[in-house]
Amino acid sequence: MTGHAELQCKTYPYGTLNQLRFVVICTFLGEKYVLSYHRKHASWETQGGHIEADETPEEAAHRELYEESGIVAEKLIPVCDYYAYDSEGSSNGRVYTVQIQELGTLPESEMSTVKAFDDLPENLTYPFVTPVLFLEAKQAIDN
Repeated sequence: MTGHAELQCKTYPYGTLNQLRFVVICTFLGEKYVLSYHRKHASWETQGGHIEADETPEEAAHRELYEESGIVAEKLIPVCDYYAYDSEGSSNGRVYTVQIQELGTLPESEMSTVKAFDDLPENLTYPFVTPVLFLEAKQAIDN
């Protein structure tokens, strides 16, 4: 999908949607939001990406988290499923969250840096999706 700035989403209870294509990991360092800077998009985003044919969503989430942040998480917390859409198409995925103690060393990837923020920055790849998913993730951690 392209047209990231227009992408919207709806959330659903974890395990509700089928034929998932993507995973998103909302990462926290204490109370700070951890985002990765995407070289091509020139903007900040959560860690995540496509689920490969031979992966479960959780396996994809662990892989994407490491590839896009250098973080190795022992356990990811399931948050919700989501449906994302814009004028160019739609897709769905699963959201996980993780509370980390320190940032990892970023491996070579499409991401140029990883940073912890007190507040979500303005320059988000998905400005109408990222805040919604982080809110769901925060609620999952607090419960």
